[in-house]
Amino acid sequence: MYYNSGPIYFIVILAMLASWFIQWRLRSKMTKYSQIGLHSNLSGRQIAELMLADHGITDVRIISTEGRLTDHYNPADKTVNLSEEVYDARSASAAAIAAHECGHAVQHATAYGALQFRSAMVPALSGVSRFMPFILLAGVLMIKTTLIPLGVGIVLFSLTTIFAFVTLPVEFDASNRALAWIDRRGIVTPQEHAMAKDALHWAAMTYVVAAISSLATLLYYVSIFMGGRDRR
Repeated sequence: MYYNSGPIYFIVILAMLASWFIQWRLRSKMTKYSQIGLHSNLSGRQIAELMLADHGITDVRIISTEGRLTDHYNPADKTVNLSEEVYDARSASAAAIAAHECGHAVQHATAYGALQFRSAMVPALSGVSRFMPFILLAGVLMIKTTLIPLGVGIVLFSLTTIFAFVTLPVEFDASNRALAWIDRRGIVTPQEHAMAKDALHWAAMTYVVAAISSLATLLYYVSIFMGGRDRR
């Protein structure tokens, strides 16, 4: 049987184009909503402090980090890292991002299963990511003589794909926690809530496309492996 990798390769290209579009759309939304002042006049840092306090979290630090869209929660040192345009900003986008990152802190504090699983995968993936591209390249180049390197590369790449899909519930749950809290706490007006929800939606879509792209790439390598096996 001959395995045609053409359709899968086409899906990979589409995923790359979709990723570019969503990244552009996300930046556009963030720029738009960052220019609209928040009715409560709270900064991203103040919103983060309130959300952590409301959830009884006292061992997490909030720090400012350089760059744009570099916001993240680090479970290793328990820090909510807010970009400069979020840390001091008083806008719907800043409220959404600050609350979302604190949503991860709440997940950590409550031992949210998906976050724990993803965190457990990080050490292994950090090591795998260093040499996996070389193994895959060697596997493709050596496919006429042996399938072992490509098979090993596929197994390793599958870990990154699993990680990408495990990330999805983690991100969506953090956004749901954030939106529910800023609404319940009166941080935003109904109009600002809609803007915050829209901003987080586009941020979540970047993870969705990344997961689909990873799966398509994995299937592409699998199709090469199967084709090489059938030609032997």
